Amino acid sequence: MPWPATADELIREQERLAALSPPPWRMDLPGLLVGGCFVCFPRGYEGEGASGDPAWAAAVVLRDGRSVAQVVIRSRAAAPYRTGLLALREGPVLEEAVRALAVRPDVLLVNASGRDHPRRAGLALHLGAVVDLPTVGVTDRPLLASGPPPGPDRGCLSPLRLDEEVVAYWVRTQPRARPVVAHAAWRTDPQTAAQVVLHAAASARTPEPVRLARHLARAARAADGG
Repeated sequence: MPWPATADELIREQERLAALSPPPWRMDLPGLLVGGCFVCFPRGYEGEGASGDPAWAAAVVLRDGRSVAQVVIRSRAAAPYRTGLLALREGPVLEEAVRALAVRPDVLLVNASGRDHPRRAGLALHLGAVVDLPTVGVTDRPLLASGPPPGPDRGCLSPLRLDEEVVAYWVRTQPRARPVVAHAAWRTDPQTAAQVVLHAAASARTPEPVRLARHLARAARAADGG
């Protein structure tokens, strides 16, 4: 499935993906293979960036908190950043990193939204459809949805609604730490997304697959002087 090349093409594809009903995925423990991916760009760039910006992306797979596969790639951004159209900029780069993994994860954590999106199909959902993997979005804040904060203890949840539909959850991954947002995405519902995020965030606020992928991508950028 090629990535759209223009905003109009992406909007049509997002609308198509949002209307689909793929078979739901459910978390099956133990031994779950949880993947994570992350992309970064040169330090200090402001605004929307530009097509062709250098990009460093990493993807990892963890089982029970231990890495079983990881990869880092160097690539180029396909487009500037625009709200609601993040897939134009990051989608092809993240796909390249995920497909380079030697071990295929059972579920993939993506630093992007899913159903919490103007067309209910953010990058986390789109990437899952492209690489044929269940996905969960993980972000620091919702894109459009709203809801009260969760309680202070690890495991406390609070629903985030968009037009009265629950599309994500606030998740307190560590006691009194700032919560993260677990987004329903490709083949996952909000409850499953929250379960995966809690499972993958055993010792830190950010789920370990995303945290490790972020570290690897930024380390590669630093090594290249970016």
